Amino acid sequence: MLTYIKESIEELRNNVTLPPRAESSNLMVVVAVFSILFALATWGVDSTFSKLVRLYFDNILN
Repeated sequence: MLTYIKESIEELRNNVTLPPRAESSNLMVVVAVFSILFALATWGVDSTFSKLVRLYFDNILN
């Protein structure tokens, strides 16, 4: 386990490069926008199915 951790730290130090700050900021905005859009789409589908199920059961019970 210790060998794995040491090798992981060494790989992070030697092989991983971080993008420039401006690129990171742009990517963060893209991720935030798509996350919001996906949440809104999920909310819309959930609301639609909820109304359809409610309508179905209201018609069955009446």
